[in-house]
Amino acid sequence: MSTTSSILQPQESIEREQQRRLPFLFPAESDSWLAALRIGLGLVVLLYVATLCGDWLYLFNGTGKGLASRQLFEALLSTQSPLAPRLGWLVVLSRWFGLQESTALYAAWGLLLSAGICLIFGCFSRAAAIVAWFLHLAAANSGGPLTYGFDNFTTIGLFYLMIAPLPDRWSLDRWWHSGTRADAHILGFHRRLLQVHLCLVYFFSGLTKSFGGGWWNGGNVWYALTLPSYAIWPISWVAKLAPVLPAIGIFVLASELSYPFLIWSKRSRYFVLAAICILHGAIGLMMGMRLFALVMLVLNLAAFGIPTRLRLTARKV
Repeated sequence: MSTTSSILQPQESIEREQQRRLPFLFPAESDSWLAALRIGLGLVVLLYVATLCGDWLYLFNGTGKGLASRQLFEALLSTQSPLAPRLGWLVVLSRWFGLQESTALYAAWGLLLSAGICLIFGCFSRAAAIVAWFLHLAAANSGGPLTYGFDNFTTIGLFYLMIAPLPDRWSLDRWWHSGTRADAHILGFHRRLLQVHLCLVYFFSGLTKSFGGGWWNGGNVWYALTLPSYAIWPISWVAKLAPVLPAIGIFVLASELSYPFLIWSKRSRYFVLAAICILHGAIGLMMGMRLFALVMLVLNLAAFGIPTRLRLTARKV
């Protein structure tokens, strides 16, 4: 009898542990966060293609026709990841139909623009998310060194949107298909994936920054504000901030390193979220990286910024 009890106890403890973890992985959530993610990313994609309206061909034309060699970047990419999407695939496909390279590139721009508009209104949300993810990733891969953090996080956000349980209640798709409703726990699981991903990103970003002295003494903040590619403010204005640059650097480190630990508690969540939003807002204003700031604000607000009163459960996290 004692032997049987000793065998059952570990099994019971395992079941209790699984029940304890289940609410964290599958919290019951409304789809309001998903609507915020869809609309926000749709706006990001729309602004992205709008800013490149006059330079799309200049950036992505083939050798000798654009700012850089798209074909060279794609050739280098193929040596590392031959299956990574690129705009060259669309160019090759268009040649089968007798179309020119410029036609294929303009078609990609138009499809990306249409996908952004569809995401904003929630029209054909799933297809629009897939098209936006594929074309934006293709443009980022074909751009080579012309891409930066904005492209990476936009691709990440569109990937989560692409696999999310669409449509949400605020979309036209839901109005057309009124019977389509996602399970609240599945919505919570997808949101939890995005939350954990952001926590890992910020923690390792802050950890990497903390190894050097540039962020502790404000040197890296000075370089970021005075580099020619980011310097939109007169250097004399930046020089006046020299006494507080170390404090700004430490604020960046503290915001990123504390994010994965303090964001989960209701008592500290909105303080951490406000600090991160201030950080990205300052990056957009002081360095001109407005699209990067916008996509980070969208991801953070969708992951943690939706008021808890919109949730379907009052369980504290």
